Amino acid sequence: MIAPLLAFSFLGFLKGILLFLFVICSILLIFLVLIQEPKGGGLASAFGGAGAETFGVQSGGVNKFMMGLASLFMLLAILYAAIKPDSADKPPSETTTSSAPVDSGLPAK
Repeated sequence: MIAPLLAFSFLGFLKGILLFLFVICSILLIFLVLIQEPKGGGLASAFGGAGAETFGVQSGGVNKFMMGLASLFMLLAILYAAIKPDSADKPPSETTTSSAPVDSGLPAK
């Protein structure tokens, strides 16, 4: 009797969590790319170089964090793609469609 009360799709729940983490990871990656200080200055110079000072004088920590975040981004993308879709996510198959004749309203020849 308890089974119908707990009838939710664990894979759907897992896909939702993975998608949430994927979006957060992508937003963090975008932010880190924008605050990095390339040779030309970039957007980091628009804020007075505050992006580099936020993470310290060294940029090595930012680069290591960004590499880890990019690796997590790729791992989450692979895991999300590897999860098999639920039956609700699947498109209807062609075998289940009926092949009833359609009445066009035109007289038959």
